[in-house]
Amino acid sequence: MATYYDLAAATEAGFPQYLAALDIVNNWRSAHNFPLNTFHVGLRRRGKQIDSGIITAQRIKRLSSIEHKLSRFPTMTLSQMQDIGGCRAIMRSTRAVKQLCQAYAASDLKHTLAVNDDYVASPKPSGYRGIHLVYKYFSDRKTDYNTLKIEIQIRSQLQHAWATAVETVGTLQQQALKSSQGEKDWLRFFALASSAFALREGTPPVPGTPSAYSELVREMRDYVGRLDLAKRLQTYGHAMQILSNPQHGRSDNHYFLLEMNPTQRSIEVTTFKFGESTLANQKYLEVERKLKDIPGAEAVLVSVDSLDAVRKAYPNYFLDTEVFVRLIRETTKTLRPPRPPSRRPDARQLDLFK
Repeated sequence: MATYYDLAAATEAGFPQYLAALDIVNNWRSAHNFPLNTFHVGLRRRGKQIDSGIITAQRIKRLSSIEHKLSRFPTMTLSQMQDIGGCRAIMRSTRAVKQLCQAYAASDLKHTLAVNDDYVASPKPSGYRGIHLVYKYFSDRKTDYNTLKIEIQIRSQLQHAWATAVETVGTLQQQALKSSQGEKDWLRFFALASSAFALREGTPPVPGTPSAYSELVREMRDYVGRLDLAKRLQTYGHAMQILSNPQHGRSDNHYFLLEMNPTQRSIEVTTFKFGESTLANQKYLEVERKLKDIPGAEAVLVSVDSLDAVRKAYPNYFLDTEVFVRLIRETTKTLRPPRPPSRRPDARQLDLFK
């Protein structure tokens, strides 16, 4: 298996060796497509039985993210990485998130549950909240894919708005905020915002943030003004130009390749049919190579129902923080704590991503 050390050594040895290492990584990523599709179909089916407004998507991990993770954990190999293939469910309430997790726990899946991380009950210090389930694929018929790991992320809409805003700001500021690395002001603001959202949902807040809601909001207000939050985020997102191939509106689209270039304020969308997975992965690697030395530029290969669903599932790739900014404005309007979820009209369903 290729490790971060292998890629670095290949780069030093020469460009041909580096390209060979990239091919190994890409082949490993491509091997996850079949089990990933299987898990995504199951996720959508189970989720819709609980929440008709569910948003689901799947993606293959970006090369830049793989390199970054392997650089943080030098002894890790690709086979140990549990999120090469991942699918996501965005539910309209925390109750629906819990119900979907319970549905998986009660299911008769042959796949083995390897990891169950509940970052809602125990938020990360950064403020990240969500549920991560990692399964080892198993099939009696498709044995070649057995033991490959697929990660399922389950989030509420509030949790999703927060997480994608963190990634957007990280892209704009060239900081790894999602890994708790970057400017202290941004890190503190997002921890506060996550706690405010958690209290609205009736779930545990982020450790180290104020326990008194009024104090929490006052500190948030200070950071909103200090960071000039709304202006900095909204202006950039509205300036993004979407470029797409002529076939982007086809009904048989399955894969969407997003090529985001903040310096040009553009995002290019290329689509592929279900049977074009090999071509899609080859193009994915080509684009990643092209964007490698462009600051802030990224590519990702995802599968959703439509381009509109791409924007909802991955607003960070469009530098779109509209929902998050709206939530921050609502939160900082008053120092009064939110009503308990059981007494609030929107406790069951939110429609933030219309």
